[in-house]
Amino acid sequence: MTLDLFAGIPVTDYATALPWYEKVFGGPPSFLPNDIEAVWEVAANRYVYIVQDPARAGNALVLSFVDDLDDRVAGIARRGIEPAGRETFEGGVTKVIYRDAEGNEISFGGGQG
Repeated sequence: MTLDLFAGIPVTDYATALPWYEKVFGGPPSFLPNDIEAVWEVAANRYVYIVQDPARAGNALVLSFVDDLDDRVAGIARRGIEPAGRETFEGGVTKVIYRDAEGNEISFGGGQG
């Protein structure tokens, strides 16, 4: 079975949001479908995208589990973005939370942290 996943994050102003997301995802988008949308391939056939959609902006919740949580958090910090929060759950699972200027929540989780 093939599975493609697209998780969307609505933003008020695409041009303003784009640099922040480039820092979070570690580089430029994988592709640009149009003038108000940017897409990052975060794993094979799994994508996160921002789209200018002011009516929905600020309400996204996106969580990706990764096997390199500490390295990923350190890399994002080197690019100038610090987490908004960190939670640890039973079993040692850690969730590191980032929020863009509009309140959209982008989190990374993993077994180490």
